[in-house]
Amino acid sequence: MPGDPSEPNTARRLAAGRIDVTESAFTAGDIDTSVPHPARMYDWFLGGKDSYPADWAAAEEVVQLMPGAKETAWANREFMHRAVRFVANRGVRQFLDIGTGIPTEPNLHQIAQEVAADASVVYTDNDPIVLRHAEALLRGRPEGRTAYVQADLRDPESIVAHARTHLDFDQPIALSLIALLHYVTDEQHPQRIIDTLLAPLAPGSHLLLSHVTHEFNPGIWERIDEIYRSGGTPVRARSRTEVAAFFTGLDMCDPGVVVGPKWRPDRTMRIRDEEMPVYVGVARKV
Repeated sequence: MPGDPSEPNTARRLAAGRIDVTESAFTAGDIDTSVPHPARMYDWFLGGKDSYPADWAAAEEVVQLMPGAKETAWANREFMHRAVRFVANRGVRQFLDIGTGIPTEPNLHQIAQEVAADASVVYTDNDPIVLRHAEALLRGRPEGRTAYVQADLRDPESIVAHARTHLDFDQPIALSLIALLHYVTDEQHPQRIIDTLLAPLAPGSHLLLSHVTHEFNPGIWERIDEIYRSGGTPVRARSRTEVAAFFTGLDMCDPGVVVGPKWRPDRTMRIRDEEMPVYVGVARKV
């Protein structure tokens, strides 16, 4: 039997699906269930079970302010599915997913490996509750490789260093920043983080990004920020112009930066409302 994924300071390869788990000294005791956490709230929005009363209460407050919060979470998730298929069909076989969150099937590696069974995926998150689920849920196809790295977006150099042990940086990589940058304040310099992550990637690499916006209902976001701050994580909703700026220097893929359901819609979608407050886009490094 594999060891407990909350065990600190271990690194191991599992036979099934070639999973690598690189861990820090986090343990299950580091999980504070008395305050709301964005990953657990997002899991609740998606109908998952990995949340606690503090998360339920905070998520329900968000729903009262934004009744479409659950649908927005699903629109974001469905964009990830379509974007991953899109870049995989373009020949990309490596994926670096930062801010993985609590796994919800189908996960990114499952989508990528449906297109190419030998696709390699590195998941990265700094949340100990995500680490606790990594071994059980992030199992890939035998031909491919799936790895989990405990790291923080605010230390992009460390992420790149860890990813180099699993991915070939001489070949294109899809960098996935899904529903993540709205937890990065302006003072934390999100553009510097993106630039640091993109700089070592080979030409032909892609950036997949989604981000909440205040443009559809600006009056609610100060209160939503307060709810998330109560758990220690502020939210910085941004405009379409601000989100588009994150793609500076890249070749935007059609249809550009649009609300989630407008990005290459297909028959698999369940959310089609074109006023979902989340902007998305995919761009290629040239």
